[in-house]
Amino acid sequence: MNASNAPSAREPQVSPLHGLLGPCVRSALFVALVTGVAYPLATTGVAQLLWPETASGSLIRQGGTVIGSRLIGQHFTAGHYFHPRPSATTGPDPADHGRTAGVPYNAAASLGSNQGPTHAALIEAVQQRVRNYRRTNGLAAGAAVPVEAVTASASGLDPHISVANARLQMDRVARARQLPMSEIRSLLARHTEGRWLGLLGEPRINVLLLNLALDARQPPATAASASREGEAHVR
Repeated sequence: MNASNAPSAREPQVSPLHGLLGPCVRSALFVALVTGVAYPLATTGVAQLLWPETASGSLIRQGGTVIGSRLIGQHFTAGHYFHPRPSATTGPDPADHGRTAGVPYNAAASLGSNQGPTHAALIEAVQQRVRNYRRTNGLAAGAAVPVEAVTASASGLDPHISVANARLQMDRVARARQLPMSEIRSLLARHTEGRWLGLLGEPRINVLLLNLALDARQPPATAASASREGEAHVR
């Protein structure tokens, strides 16, 4: 038989993916190291070098203890404090861990109510907040109320209120703390933040910083005592 006509041995079949596996694995590892390790470390390092306070969360400390952040509001309800805007954040219900309950300014669950302007529950909630706001601040039944005073922000963590909102609360805080109105007005002026670059946003006041300034002027225990005395006098 002619050698050229002899049957040839079958060559082993090689998967078309065999040659791609190594490059794919190496590429995936490279991308993971660059985007998951090198880039975060580089941006964190630059941020800590140029803006250390902001990069660390804009934390507020008293006596070495962290008491809050400039970026996250806190829920004040006492009469001798300025009150923040409503918050729609939630958290585990202490009475039933399988359900959630309203937990204002819960930084672990940033969210809004997701209710539209025609939602019946939102309309009812806003109407109730308007009534409460007028009653709490001693306003007339038909007095105008700032929108942000009765609606929650999209994040539920907004630390600011409008200047108009703060001014409507001044009289209540001055009476509760038995401080001159001129002093409260001066604190508001010092803590009013202007528009960013003079163009963006509206003048606003950080509620936590303002209330801390009030406590620095008058210790919380003294303020609470003055508030109780004021309430008893009103009654």
